[in-house]
Amino acid sequence: MKELVEAIAKALVDKPDQVHVNAVEGEQATVLELRVDPTDLGKVIGRQGRTAKSIRTILGAVGMKLRKRMTLEILE
Repeated sequence: MKELVEAIAKALVDKPDQVHVNAVEGEQATVLELRVDPTDLGKVIGRQGRTAKSIRTILGAVGMKLRKRMTLEILE
């Protein structure tokens, strides 16, 4: 999952070397923390959050397949 989010984010941004994904395992869910360069933050979020919502939808679908709950947090 971590690699999937990282690959999607690297394809979207101008500075792919600044993309970092950290997975935090919890009892109920796994939280994926995505950090990008501040200048690329808008590209990852998208207009009205559409890109971020799409990434979260993909995570939800893969999570259902793996029977795990996944959430995405985009950090500054």
